[in-house]
Amino acid sequence: MALSLVIDPDSSEPPFEQVRRGVMDLVARGDLIVGTRLPTVRALADDLGIAANTAARAYRELEAAGVIETRGRHGSFVAARSDSAREQAQQATTEHVAALRALGIADDDIVAMLATAVRRPS
Repeated sequence: MALSLVIDPDSSEPPFEQVRRGVMDLVARGDLIVGTRLPTVRALADDLGIAANTAARAYRELEAAGVIETRGRHGSFVAARSDSAREQAQQATTEHVAALRALGIADDDIVAMLATAVRRPS
């Protein structure tokens, strides 16, 4: 099974992080559902044109985050997660901060923007 991921070699984001974020996005959108078998590390590396160690690092980080589980020789699969509202909120905040940083916004300014947003009535 090929994942619909693309690695941008010109990105300042390391390839393993692009893979990690990409898989997390696919899971969050429902494109990868619980129990879906992922490509082997070697197959993923070949598909994306990255080193096998890079793909392995992404998988290790995804497993540590509870997004995937590895079942030995049977492969890696999308794990069942509780996805509490707090976890979803943390993920959304992390992605939002990453997007703001990509726009060149300084962390102090991001904190100020978040504080302003929290103080505003809904």
